[in-house]
Amino acid sequence: MTNRPKFRPATLADAAALSVLVDIAGEGAPNRLWLDMAGPGHSALEVGRARARREEGGFSYRHATLAEVGDEIAACLIGYRLDDPYDLSGFEELPDTFQPLVRLEARAPGTWYVNVLATFPEFRGQGIGMKLLDVANERAREADASAASIIVGSWNEGAEKLYRRAGYRPAASEPAILPPEFPQSGDWLLMLRPLS
Repeated sequence: MTNRPKFRPATLADAAALSVLVDIAGEGAPNRLWLDMAGPGHSALEVGRARARREEGGFSYRHATLAEVGDEIAACLIGYRLDDPYDLSGFEELPDTFQPLVRLEARAPGTWYVNVLATFPEFRGQGIGMKLLDVANERAREADASAASIIVGSWNEGAEKLYRRAGYRPAASEPAILPPEFPQSGDWLLMLRPLS
């Protein structure tokens, strides 16, 4: 019998685990970006950890909820309410890879956005992802959002099935622009879950 997960807000001390979970959710793309940002002599995970330690920003620990099983971090949810209206200033300066994602975010203003949902491999298949989506719904209601939103790659069929079971439905898509060394291809899919 597995231990039931406990949920808690992330702290600064969780930044290293958050950076690994963000990279898992991003299928390795965050690590590649962080490596470019790190420069010679520095680790990509140093950059990821520093980003998770920020007080503001999409990957700030302040937006994260952790699931713990026993005394181990098992999974995380990072989410927040998107601005309404959504600000697209500086869009042209974003790397091409991120532009389709930002265009989709802009189509869900005011929703509570699940930016990251990730589980360490040894804790998968225990229903933790679904429970974290329930936490997302609670946070969305607390933020007075009319819906929750999430973006998933069309190649990630398992995640898309999970989101559908949780009540999310496709709302829009954009062709994914992925680095050439990535084996995936397809579209980014914006999914919404009404909260009424």
